Amino acid sequence: MKVLLSLAIFSSLMISMTAKPLIVAHRGASFDAPENTLPAFELAWKQGADAIEGDFRLTADGHIVCVHDKDTDKYTTTNLVVAESTLEALRKLDVGAYRGSEFIDTIIPTLKEVLQTVPENKKIYIEVKSGKEIVPTLVAEIESSGLKTEQIVVIAFDSEVIRALKAMAPHYKACWLSGFELDSNQELQPSPQSVLRTLKDISADGFSSSNKLIHEAYIRTILDSGYEYHVWTVDDPVEAQQFRSWGALSITTNKPGFIREHLK
Repeated sequence: MKVLLSLAIFSSLMISMTAKPLIVAHRGASFDAPENTLPAFELAWKQGADAIEGDFRLTADGHIVCVHDKDTDKYTTTNLVVAESTLEALRKLDVGAYRGSEFIDTIIPTLKEVLQTVPENKKIYIEVKSGKEIVPTLVAEIESSGLKTEQIVVIAFDSEVIRALKAMAPHYKACWLSGFELDSNQELQPSPQSVLRTLKDISADGFSSSNKLIHEAYIRTILDSGYEYHVWTVDDPVEAQQFRSWGALSITTNKPGFIREHLK
């Protein structure tokens, strides 16, 4: 009996060590190209990413665009607030020149354009930066994209976005995002129990967390409760290997080609 038990434990360990997590390109291949742009997403596919991750916001006139910050100050000398700007105004901005001359005249892409880059056997992680008001437009855009259900993963820090998405389109996978901090007792917050309550309450399929502070026991609690676990943003191959051994279903990275090569 002890021998069988030991073999079972060894087998479980070997499966976790050799499992192939999805390599998700954080805002595209953002180490090499301007984040959240078509050049970054196209490069991610060339580097062998299994999926791309992009940030999406609703414009003043009801379009969904791919941009991380609430405004464009990080990317251009013309600072526009995305939620207060029209698609036409935003598309006049050059969001590539700040990364070098080879990216001059790069514009903010729409969700439709980003979805069109996704190959048949690949995925997209859609991070929603707006509130739940974006969900009806988001679902309509996804439905008209021609992508299969299994190619779509919606993620958000705002739990109400996940709740609204799962209420309207429960067939799409959706994960709640969170970072961590230590409380006065040096306990990790949110606690695993708090995360599990939130996941159940909003009908999420999984939990996606920052790579900072989290440990194996925490991840095991999530997995053992029947939820997926994903991690961001990992650019170190040793750390990527660690999260693979801990059971992460996907590893989001700014360097998809680099991490892919080191996880072979």
